[in-house]
Amino acid sequence: MADILYFSTTWCGPCKMFKPIVQGVAAETNTNVQYLDAEQNTQLASKYEVRSVPTIIVTDGVNTLFRQTGVMSKQQLTNMFNQFK
Repeated sequence: MADILYFSTTWCGPCKMFKPIVQGVAAETNTNVQYLDAEQNTQLASKYEVRSVPTIIVTDGVNTLFRQTGVMSKQQLTNMFNQFK
């Protein structure tokens, strides 16, 4: 089973717009998402080479299966969550 990591920061405008969409799609698709502040979780952000936010990473614990920096449409996000269930 894949882990979905959502990296953002408190000051990021696109993150503030995108997070409610991520939360809604996660609820609709019954998907567990780990919400991480890139500035407070610097070790994880460094491990996954997060250079910009928002960034969504899907990992199997070893490999990165999917990575998207920036916002996605609700439909794209729904498709991606369903793909990695």
